[in-house]
Amino acid sequence: MIVLQATGSRFPGVIVFYVVLLVVFYLLMIRPQQTQQRRRRDMLGKLKKGDRVVTVGGLHATIHDLENDTLTLELAPNLRVKADRGGISHVRSRKKEEAPATPTPLPPVTR
Repeated sequence: MIVLQATGSRFPGVIVFYVVLLVVFYLLMIRPQQTQQRRRRDMLGKLKKGDRVVTVGGLHATIHDLENDTLTLELAPNLRVKADRGGISHVRSRKKEEAPATPTPLPPVTR
């Protein structure tokens, strides 16, 4: 004779499984993408005249002028093209900020 044993509902276990699955999906997929988008948005917001950049198409250029979302890129001397700000892949080097010259103190004179 086979005795069937009544078991409790599996409903809470299924909910816990899906909650854990959603948390793992968020940590592995959504959060890193949001971080990457934030870094790209910050990089594009900090562009300034003189920065050396690489476009999405692989062109190496220097930023000659900035207007809202349009950049004028200088590919070679006197060869300028207009590009969208979103077309910048990454910044190769930033223009050095000129720091105000501070006089260096003279060493003390010993006699």
